[in-house]
Amino acid sequence: MKWNKFSIKTTTEAEDIIISMLADLGVQGAEIQDKQPLTALEKEQMFVDIMPDMPQDDGIAYVNFYLEEEEDKETIVANVKRELEDLRMFLDIGEGTIEESQTEDKDWINNWKQFFSQFYVDDILIIPSWEDIKIEDQDRIVLHIDPGTAFGTGKHETTQLCIRQLKKYVTEETELLDVGTGSGILGIIALKLGARHVVGTDLDPCAVPAVAENLENNGLGTGACTDITDAEELKNPKFELLIGNIIDDKAVQDHVGYGKYDIVAANILAEVLVPLTPVIVNQLKPGGVYITSGIIDVKEDLIVKTVQDAGLELMEVTRQGEWVSVTARKPEN
Repeated sequence: MKWNKFSIKTTTEAEDIIISMLADLGVQGAEIQDKQPLTALEKEQMFVDIMPDMPQDDGIAYVNFYLEEEEDKETIVANVKRELEDLRMFLDIGEGTIEESQTEDKDWINNWKQFFSQFYVDDILIIPSWEDIKIEDQDRIVLHIDPGTAFGTGKHETTQLCIRQLKKYVTEETELLDVGTGSGILGIIALKLGARHVVGTDLDPCAVPAVAENLENNGLGTGACTDITDAEELKNPKFELLIGNIIDDKAVQDHVGYGKYDIVAANILAEVLVPLTPVIVNQLKPGGVYITSGIIDVKEDLIVKTVQDAGLELMEVTRQGEWVSVTARKPEN
């Protein structure tokens, strides 16, 4: 179906108040477009492969809202215009103009699937659940992954670098900690490689259904622990997921445990690896391996220095394109 889209051109100062005003008028589903820079907290929570480039903030914002064709748009828009003029008396709302257009109702949740198809990382096949495995791939290690709209597919160089390092170091005795687990790609790969148990941490609650679905798609059971309080109710004995910040949350650190992990993997931005590394050393066993990625090549020296300053022994640096993985080991004593 088609929707009538209305865009209010305003200021970043007024955007939240206009959203509230629309809600008071019974208009639901409004969205904000602006160029405000990310806050320090938002940057910290962005466990992504690359930080987006943001245009310079110009103070302009657009508040968009949508009305179905059968709704009385003339009355609603007239009410919005009246409220905007009332706001103008005590707040800078900028132009306060409203532009109308039409947009198609699309299946946004599934549209992204057209951009994700199966691919290989050496002898590992990564394939979405809606594709079939070819006969010639039957003997490969196969990872069925549906990342959804919140997390990556594993196709990025940073994830592939981590996967190749896991192949080198995972054994049947491996206890793995995956920081910034996202859709669970690295943890599930480790289990496929024979690891005994995985603990993942993430800041984004969306990781919970993503990991649970991907565990089920790979025949590894269903369910995952979502926070410390329900740890006793853990439904999946192979993969435990905690939502929280291991860098500065002592409760998360305590629950994850100290000196117990053979491998810690962190495919996170270099800016996050800097404060994470001296903390995560405490989670590693003596002799444990620390696998990092998400590092643009110009930050390689920074992360090498970071792991060495934390008392870790540099083992190797691997590269793919402009991305780098740094692997280090905790001394035996």
